[in-house]
Order: sequence, then C-alpha cells, then structure tokens
Amino acid sequence: MPPLRTLLTEARERLRAAGVPSPEADARALVLHALGLTGAALLTRAGEAVPDADAARVWALVQERAARVPLQHLLGEVEWGGVRLRTDGRALVPRPETEWLLHLALEALRGVPAPRVVDVGTGTGALALGLKAARPDASVTATDLSPEALALARENAALNGLDVAFVQGSLLAGRPGPFDLVLSNPPYLPDGDRAGAGPEVKHDPDLALYAGADGLDVARLLAAQAASVLTPGGVLLLELDPRNAPTLAGELRAQGWEAEVLPDLTGRERFVRATLPPPGVSPARESGAAG
Repeated sequence: MPPLRTLLTEARERLRAAGVPSPEADARALVLHALGLTGAALLTRAGEAVPDADAARVWALVQERAARVPLQHLLGEVEWGGVRLRTDGRALVPRPETEWLLHLALEALRGVPAPRVVDVGTGTGALALGLKAARPDASVTATDLSPEALALARENAALNGLDVAFVQGSLLAGRPGPFDLVLSNPPYLPDGDRAGAGPEVKHDPDLALYAGADGLDVARLLAAQAASVLTPGGVLLLELDPRNAPTLAGELRAQGWEAEVLPDLTGRERFVRATLPPPGVSPARESGAAG
C-alpha cells in the first residue's frame, strides 16, 4: 500500500514521461477524483497508505491520461462558465478561451430585455447553458448536427436545471428567428491541421473541428444564414482561429456588416462580432485588416 505522496509522485512522473503538457496538475486532479479527496487532504494525509484497490483505480486513470485521453473525459465533469458540464467523446471539450466568448455574448445582450438567442453547434451545451444561467430571462435555442452531441447537451441541461430548447439540424436550418444574438463556436480549423493534430484533439469529433481549406466554410455559411434571422441591430458572435478571424471580418464588412475582431485574454484575434445596420443606414466602410 503506497503512501499518498508516493502515489502522487509516481503518477506525475508517469504523465511527464508520456509527454502530457501539465503532468503535475493532471496527476493531482486524477488522484483527487479517484480517491474522492479534497485538495487539503493531499497535504494533511500525504503520509497515509492508500489501499491497493484505491491505488489501482488511480493508476488506471493515469494510464489512460498517459495514452492522451483528455483529462476532462477522465474526470467526467467540468466546471465551465458557471455551469457543470459532463464531457465525453460525443462533443468537443469546452475550452477555457471559449468562456470569454460567453462573456462577450452577455455583454452584447446588456440592456436587451428577454433576449432571444441561438447557439449554433452547441456541443456539450456549454455556451447555451452558461448564457441561460446568467440570463434566466433569455429564450435560448441550441442546435447541433450531431444527435450524440445534442443528447449530451440535454443531459447537461438537466444536470443544471436549465430550460433550453435543443434542435437537431444544420446550422440555422428551420430556425426562422428573429434572434437578438446568433452565437457560435463553429468548426474553424483548416483541413491541413489534421495531420499535425495533438493526441488529445484526436479524441474530439472531426465534425466539431475542421472546416475546409482555410477553416471558414462553416462560418461563412452561418453568417449568410444569420443575416436573415437577426433582429435589426442583432449581433453575430463567433469564435474562430486567430489565423482566419480577420479574414472573415473583412469579408463581412465587404458584404455590408459592421464587423470587428476582438482578442482573447492572451491578446490573440479570436472572436468576430458583427451586426447588420438597420435598413437605409449605410455601414461604415473600413479598409485593411480587421481590428
């Protein structure tokens, strides 16, 4: 029966040897999860022996993480954007940077009473549920092409006790609106990224990742559909790859949108916010790259 501190050290070193990017944090998370401990217990009980059956449970998880199964899949649940989310291979693991997209969405809806929102490509339901939790007065619809992802999103809605309408379908098909906000973290990676994808990324559905030669096939189609369902002054808000967000913003401006690129918390150009001017109002024309 190994002491707790020894088990933690061995788990960390196994993950380090496997090339896991954050071996210490991941080992700690897996030990806490497998043994049902709090963080404080790692300090107060570090010298206590761990029963062999419990140690085996920890080691099984460590071996899966060493095989680069995403940590979130092994933990089974994450806290994200003020909600709890079950995570597994049915949908893209919600990324920390996407929490800023939720912040931008709430900012866009400030002062809009009882807003109508659609989250396109909802995956785990993260954005739809985070928004509904923060704005209970909002009417939120979430769509996804994948029935498996929608099943997971519905489970997460039930887990959080939140009322969101879920619809299976391609983008905004059959969603006449009107909506005050069209929100999406669509597939945005260029197809060429497949060959160099990290081990964890390969556990995410391809459907949620790749979108043509420049990664903008889905975003372009969504923007075209959004133009007909947004209310006057309504907002289209997208998370994209920093390599292609300025390109889409420029294209939208050329089509008459007022579009800007917004940075994530590390300063990278990740988000596009766009509105269509009311009828009869000429959009401001800008030359050059988005910003």
